[in-house]
Amino acid sequence: MFIDNIKIYVKAGDGGDGAVAFHREKYVNAGGPDGGDGGRGGNVIFRVDTGANTLLAFRYKRKFVAENGQNGSGGKKHGKNGEDVVIPVPEGTIVRDAASGRILFDMATAEEYTVCRGGRGGWGNRHFATPTRQIPRFAKSGSKGEERELTLELKMLAEVGLIGFPNVGKSSILSRISSAKPKIANYHFTTLSPNLGVVRTGEGKGFLAADIPGLIEGASSGAGLGHAFLRHIDRCRLLLHVVDISEENALGPIESIKRIDEELKLYSEDLTSRPQIIVANKIDATLMDDEPYVKEFFDYCREIKRPVVAVSAVTGEGLDELVRLAAETLKTLPPLTVYEPDIAPEDELLLTEEDVMETTVRKEGNIFVVEGKWLFDFMSRINFSDYESLNFFQRVLIKNGVIAKLREAGVEEGDTVSIYDFEFDFVF
Repeated sequence: MFIDNIKIYVKAGDGGDGAVAFHREKYVNAGGPDGGDGGRGGNVIFRVDTGANTLLAFRYKRKFVAENGQNGSGGKKHGKNGEDVVIPVPEGTIVRDAASGRILFDMATAEEYTVCRGGRGGWGNRHFATPTRQIPRFAKSGSKGEERELTLELKMLAEVGLIGFPNVGKSSILSRISSAKPKIANYHFTTLSPNLGVVRTGEGKGFLAADIPGLIEGASSGAGLGHAFLRHIDRCRLLLHVVDISEENALGPIESIKRIDEELKLYSEDLTSRPQIIVANKIDATLMDDEPYVKEFFDYCREIKRPVVAVSAVTGEGLDELVRLAAETLKTLPPLTVYEPDIAPEDELLLTEEDVMETTVRKEGNIFVVEGKWLFDFMSRINFSDYESLNFFQRVLIKNGVIAKLREAGVEEGDTVSIYDFEFDFVF
């Protein structure tokens, strides 16, 4: 079974709580606080599996939860970090937010992507000891791990796509020009899923080709099998439009081209500008020089300015020329389509007006204290020793109105701001 679109739930582990403990040892008076920190929660990570070409593995398992970090303990013992959950996906999988449908990441651009980060472990009470507070009887709880529902959508990374009506010979051609072994039979919809094959062009070179299950009129609106697999054409740099040139084609080769072109246009305007090579198949069953419609067909292809290669998937005639022309054309085309994220990292944290109201700013002495549930969870994502992470931190505070609230509270240049134990001088 071929599955290329599926919805899953993922959750990173929660951070462990810090410990409240005091040093106890014979002959040692007032040993002081020694509560250890909680461990970090495990992350949820997508990793490319080069041997997979379907999302079938997600058919029965759709919930992935990483391990929580363990709590700290006495003796300054740090809790164990939670184990990450690594989810293998085929190369070319697009990760979308299920609620909005917006793209988070395209697995064609990297081997790994961390989709949910584990919560940060809480501090033990030893961090809160001061000259005036020598016996802190409190510790910090771990923060929650991120969670979300995702839609995984597979768009194959084939550079060349074979398209056309059912039973025109796409699978037969793919089996002759590559090592792919698709199911081949003389009836419609033999191919129920895209087949991939590596086409060798010599000297270690080649390209990846896929035959897309037969399109029919109305495929763009869900008819037949075409609608389910049109997405796999999206990345193709070149389309091989296979047409039955024999007399068995009741529709005729010219009308076949027009109707498939219309379905591609209805699915995506971008596909209409995708380069095409017309592959006139079944020349073994056609008197090429004697049939008037054959001449009309070649004249039409010249009119729409598409190169034509006449082939026979049965005898192999013309296939070498087809591979050569496809390889030469690919050299002139831009690289595979890569989908950019629709959501910037800071945009994921944009709050509703109700959420923003939960952000509180109060002044304690000379310090402006900022609090809010979303802020507590957010702080676990920031590495304050990293410049880029600090810039991300600043952008989120601006977009979510925290800086505006501080100004309303009377903050001025050089004042100290405290957000859950992280203090900084206000400079804007």
